[in-house]
Amino acid sequence: MHALRLFQRTSRLTLLIAATGLLFSATASATDTSMAIKQGRALYEENCIFCHQQDGAGQVGVAPSLTNKEFLSTASDKFLIGTIRDGRQGTSMAAFNALGTSGVQAIIAYLRSFEKLPYRGDKVDMQPDAFGDPRLGKRWYEQICSTCHGMAGEGYEAGGSGTAIGKSGFLSKASDGFIRESIKHGRSNTPMYGFQGPNAGLADLSDREIDDIIVYLRSLQTH
Repeated sequence: MHALRLFQRTSRLTLLIAATGLLFSATASATDTSMAIKQGRALYEENCIFCHQQDGAGQVGVAPSLTNKEFLSTASDKFLIGTIRDGRQGTSMAAFNALGTSGVQAIIAYLRSFEKLPYRGDKVDMQPDAFGDPRLGKRWYEQICSTCHGMAGEGYEAGGSGTAIGKSGFLSKASDGFIRESIKHGRSNTPMYGFQGPNAGLADLSDREIDDIIVYLRSLQTH
């Protein structure tokens, strides 16, 4: 009986130690995240707020929203890291590689604190590459996308409200899945409509037609 009671006490103690360790780990993780968000906000306000505005809301014709719920749901950390680190050549988005890895990750942690939808970025990036006809894609692009993004995808410099989606700075970072999801669902509370489904904006595009557009955009990268 003595041995049984000793075993029971030892088991309870082991469970208590394990639970305490898990609680400590969770608390430490939450503290680390909170510190990263605080650091990221400070870096954001030093480097990004002038174009992307308070809380990453963006400004039409100047810089896109970085805290839009659809954007944060589909943009992978890889995409965000590459964009912040390398910038977008040929646009007003400068490279911020001087912030270092920890600084860039802190800014991303701050942006992620605005998330309202489940994160799907990694799964989105794993979607299959687009396969389509760039000639048909050009037709759709010119009819639907060029008004905001420019005839050659040059973005704001063409006087539109859309970003430069035809330049290598974007196309070299964005996966076909990310572009596909952006076209399908758009970005709420921005000029970017969704172009598939019952609430489609100017056109209800099929999956094939969206892939045609993506393939056409990829062809612009080589020009």
